[in-house]
Amino acid sequence: MEAQSSAKMNSRKRRKDGPNGTADGGIIPRKVPRHTITLSQPAPFSDELEVDYSKPYVRVTMEEALRGTPADRPVRVYADGIFDLFHSGHARALMQAKNLFPNTYLIVGVCSDELTHNLKGFTVMNEVERYDAVQHCRYVDEVVRNAPWTLTPEFLAEHRIDFVAHDDIPYSSAGSDDVYKHIKEAGMFAPTQRTEGISTSDIITRIVRDYDVYARRNLQRGYTAKELNVSFINEKKYNLQERVDKVKRKVKDVEEKSKEFVQKVEEKSIDLIQKWEEKSREFIGNFLEMFGPEGALKHMLKEGKGRMLQAISPKQSPSSSPAHERSPSPTSFLWPFSGKGSPSTSPAHHSRSDRGAYDISEDEED
Repeated sequence: MEAQSSAKMNSRKRRKDGPNGTADGGIIPRKVPRHTITLSQPAPFSDELEVDYSKPYVRVTMEEALRGTPADRPVRVYADGIFDLFHSGHARALMQAKNLFPNTYLIVGVCSDELTHNLKGFTVMNEVERYDAVQHCRYVDEVVRNAPWTLTPEFLAEHRIDFVAHDDIPYSSAGSDDVYKHIKEAGMFAPTQRTEGISTSDIITRIVRDYDVYARRNLQRGYTAKELNVSFINEKKYNLQERVDKVKRKVKDVEEKSKEFVQKVEEKSIDLIQKWEEKSREFIGNFLEMFGPEGALKHMLKEGKGRMLQAISPKQSPSSSPAHERSPSPTSFLWPFSGKGSPSTSPAHHSRSDRGAYDISEDEED
């Protein structure tokens, strides 16, 4: 059971590689341990190596090559090309050729400028630059300079080649429908896959399509119009376009900065409005708490009014206190300005006197 579960986990981690070593279906590739397998020296040229021709040249079969050969007898695979503007498509093709068999010695032939210009067309890089580019590819073990356009039996025997690697598309050139036809018939052809979307022709097409852009780019980097084969009028046109583009970039930068400034102002204004709303709610709440119908001010006024009334009104005498008795006036008292000896003792006079006394007692009570 454990073996089955581990096998399932490994099958989930295993990625399905396409013809160019790319993962299909969006599966995350499995991580591998980190180790250094790069070389510290470029690949040597074939004319600089010593070859022991005393040993006979015997080709290995496809079955023997796939099964694996001894360490001192690697399978010698040959791949040729122009390799102008060396790019990832070239590197991937050489990687496939290097990994055709368990023990592979990869020989790469690069055609010269004269042969390429006559049979295919003009190159961007000269032959020395193309030789050097192939030399520094990590998959290459040996480089053949001035390689032939069509492989002859003598060339295959000289370099002791077992198999020739190239894509399976017929390559028509030099008056032939397929220059690798005789190699395929001899059973020495090992097909590889092309990398779609990248080629020397595609790169040149991009440059030609955007010629003005790259011409202006190199003028700005210090190249002269003579070096770029640009006329005087075009040079001035490119300089004017570059100035216009600089102004556009500045305007765009100003617009972006102004947008950022406006955005910051809006954010700050929103914050200020929110703070103002919070403060206004707090102020209104405090105002209502102080001056509302049931606010603190009303209670303060009530308390103040009660204290004022308490302070103004005098204290009433207790009801149990004895009443003040009025002393009767002596009957023998004579009014100083009265001609008569005594006041009138008539009932009316007494009633008026009683009312006056009653009024006085009410005033005192008030």
